[in-house]
Order: sequence, then C-alpha cells, then structure tokens
Amino acid sequence: MPSLTAYSQPLGRRKARHLLRRACFNFSPEKIDEFANLTPSQALWSLSAPSVRKLYEPIDPKGEDWEDMHWTSSSKDPGDFSRQGAKRISIAGWWWYNAFNEITLEHKLTLFLHACFTTSKDSGTGASTYFYDHLRLLQKYAFGDLKTLANKITIDNAMLLYLDNNVNNRWNPNENYAREFLELFTILKGEQQGDGDYTNYTEHDVQVAAQVFSGFKNKNDRSIIDAETGLPMGYIKVNHHVQEDKTFSAAFGNATIRGGSDVTSILQEHEDFVDMVFLQDATAISYVRKLYRFFVKSEWGASVETDIIEPLAQDLRDNGFQLLPVVKKLLESEHFYDEDDSQNMDNIIGSIIKHPMQLWTEIISAFKVNLVDANQQDKWEEFYHYFFKNFAHNSCFSAAGFNMFAPDSVAGYPADYQEPNYDRQWFTSVSIIARYKYIDSFLTGKNLITGGGRFESVVDSVAYVESTISNPYDATTIVAEIAQYLYPEGLDQDRVNYFKDILTGTLGDVYWTGAWADYLGGDDTTARIRLNELLTAMVNAAEFQIM
Repeated sequence: MPSLTAYSQPLGRRKARHLLRRACFNFSPEKIDEFANLTPSQALWSLSAPSVRKLYEPIDPKGEDWEDMHWTSSSKDPGDFSRQGAKRISIAGWWWYNAFNEITLEHKLTLFLHACFTTSKDSGTGASTYFYDHLRLLQKYAFGDLKTLANKITIDNAMLLYLDNNVNNRWNPNENYAREFLELFTILKGEQQGDGDYTNYTEHDVQVAAQVFSGFKNKNDRSIIDAETGLPMGYIKVNHHVQEDKTFSAAFGNATIRGGSDVTSILQEHEDFVDMVFLQDATAISYVRKLYRFFVKSEWGASVETDIIEPLAQDLRDNGFQLLPVVKKLLESEHFYDEDDSQNMDNIIGSIIKHPMQLWTEIISAFKVNLVDANQQDKWEEFYHYFFKNFAHNSCFSAAGFNMFAPDSVAGYPADYQEPNYDRQWFTSVSIIARYKYIDSFLTGKNLITGGGRFESVVDSVAYVESTISNPYDATTIVAEIAQYLYPEGLDQDRVNYFKDILTGTLGDVYWTGAWADYLGGDDTTARIRLNELLTAMVNAAEFQIM
C-alpha cells in the first residue's frame, strides 16, 4: 500500500542517486557517497538550504560598456538596452550556472514553479530585465507559499505583459490572464459541464475574474518595489478597474467579492479572489498532482490518489500552501523510495525519462567536467557566449526539444502536462540524436550536435577513472563502479560483460591491464580511446536515459 510514512534508514547509494536526481541538478560521485550515509530526513535538511548565488548577476559579455554588460542592476529604463534576445539567454545562463553549482531543492522547485506559472523569455514579456525579475520572484517563493506567489505573480511586470493583463480595463476587459489563472495556474478545469463551463469554474467566473484583474499595469522603469519581496512590480490604475462587487458561480458557492475603489482596496479585492480560489479543494489537489508528476512519476492508480495525493493536498492546505514541507514529506516517504510496494511494475526508481537539462547536467557533474568559471571576467565571453548561448541554449537544449524558459505555449512544456505520454515526449525520433551526442561533444570539446566551434569544458575520461575508480587496472571494476554512480539500478552480469568488452576487446582482461599500465608509463592513447568509447556507450545506454 502506498505510504507517506518516513523512510528512516540511511539511503545507500541506490536511494541517494534517486533523491539527488529528482531534487537537484548536480550529481557528483562524491555527493552520492556523502548522501548514502544520510537518512532521507538528514538529506532533505541539507537540500533545503537556500541558494547563495555562486553567480551574483547575469552578464552580457558583448555589451557596449560596463553598464550595458551589467544591465540588470542599471537604473536606466530596461528597454534602452540593445541585444535583448542575447541578454535573455544570459539570464537563463546565470540561472543555470547557479542551479548546476548549488546542491539545493530551490532550483528544482523554481523550475517546477515556472511550469505552474508559465511565461516565456522569448516572447511577450517585454524587456529582458522583466524576465530576470520574474525568475527571481519564482526563486523567492520556491521555499515559500503558493498562494502568496499567486498574488504576487499577477502584478509581476513580465506576467502582466505576457498574458495581456496590462491592457485589461473596465471598458475593454481582457480575459486572457484570468482564463489561464484558473485553467492552468491554480484550480484547473475539472470535468466539462457545458460550453466553457467546468466542474471547477465556469465561463462566467472567467469573465468576473477578468474584472478583478482589471487596471493592473506594468511599470516600464521598474521604479516600484514590492516591500515584501524587494523586487520590481507593476501598479494599479484605479480608474481602469471595475469597482463594482463581483459575484461568482455556484462552483465557488456564489461568493461575492467586494469591489475596490482605491489601490489598497483593489489589492484586498485581488487577495480575496485568490483566497476564494485556494479555498477550493481542487486547487490543492491540482498542485500536488503536478508535484507528484514532477518528482515521482507521470502515471498512478487509485491507491496513490487516495493514500498519497489526497493526504498531501490536505497537508498543503493545513500548512498555508507552504511548498517545502509538502515536498519534503513526499521525498522522505517510503513511497518515494519504493519501499512500500514490491511490485516491479510499479517501481518509482527509474520511472521517469530524464529532462534534457537533467541529462546534460548529470554528464557534467558525474564526469567532473571542468566547467568554465563564469565569475572570472576574462571568462565571461567563453561562458555566456560560446559555452552557454551557442552550445547549451542554441544547440543542446534546442535540439533536445527544450527551449529553456520558453515553453511551447502558456500550458508549459508538453512533457509536463500532455497526456498520455508526459515525460516520454523528451525521448523522440527528433530529440534522440541530440541526447546521444551530448557525451560526444563533451569528450571532444566540440559541438557535435549542430556543428560550431570548440569550448574548453570537456570530459577527461582517463582522469575521471583515475580519480574515481578503486582499481583502474580491472575492467570489471571500472564498469561496475561507473554503473553504480550513473544508473538508477545495478547491472546484471550480461550488461557488465557487454560494457567490459569495450575495454578488453577480444584479447581479454590482460589487454586493458596493459593499456592502463601504458597510460601510467606516459602513453594514454589506447586507454583514452577505449575509455571514451566506454563512457559514450554507458551514457547513451537506455539505463542512463531514465531516472
């Protein structure tokens, strides 16, 4: 029976791998070994540390001057700066660098919140700086509460522009944001009851919600700062707001919300509306289902709904929609570690196809890639322009079907919401080529996915084996120990032999022993060729494509 009872034993490597894959983007052998000795509670305490921002702010390395390079901290109007598209990518690179270098749940939860409250950096959000503020808002509430974020996101400059709420006024109501707020961001539709009407809300509710959101405007110069978040926000144009009381349908108990007539009362009206939506059981259920799909697996049966989803939804409500306690309870549970069900067909570990970013970062961290130091001024161009923009963003992620922070639609990335395939959509006839070439690119230091120049951040297969493997002379040991770090589950002997043959060829163990001895004697030619082939085969194996 699925159980939320806390798993209290030390994790061991298998469960440590599982937790780290699901909870963060860094996956080094050292961290796996460290977490193997911790209980889930101890591990989650460590993973709950907030980000310290190893990279303080994004940089545009090709900016015209110092202010243009550090444009997000400038007092100029954000729209005054050129190269807005490149700057948006630099912001994504800034976020990715921190996400990769910091072993904390905050970054995974930021990505989760991005899927819940979707915007796109590439279209509709205005100047790049608004997207920067938007990302920081999501980060602010990654360990906070969803209900407050739902309040704050409405008056976020990027969101106001993205879903056209900045043009929503009492003379010409724009329902775009109101519709997505209900349909995608909070309560979701439920079952259809009629034309535009669903069990969770009706078309009338969308129309009335649009009135609640009327008069909210973006502030181009970012001069208005939210006292609670410290971040720029939009503002309310009082005479553009529908000031009458708003009555909702039976889906919300025919509730009436008092209309506001000044900034304070309009903000209270908006808060009352959000409270009304979050009072509905369906809202908490919708978020917990999203969490389960994000952290555990995309499909589940009635027992999981009853024993996992519904109790966590109650916890979410009881905790004032605080996200972290609910996530910790899920990630500490016997269910998460597959300790409550012995059926192989219902395994939790290894049940999700890896997100393209997860696959990419695991290669970098697992094989100890010497990543470009983006904090060094003389490395800014190499990191932001050549490594992240040209290689990661425009080549790797794009070819793998992941346009970073620019999903296909306001609904998000299809892998997050599109049934019945969900995460299986990351592994398609189109994206598979990119996924299989990730490791080749890192082994050669050349972009082999779509062509292009070289970069310095490479996998040194020989150095990795020498520093990680207990007995590099032994081919079986190399395969077994790499597998114990890379794969969700262990390998059977046939798979061990398959990978081992890449090192030994037809000549047997003595061939590899001699190749390693040659390396120690100063000639790494054979050892490097064989190890490069081995790492390529093990990364491109089906076992590494899942988590």
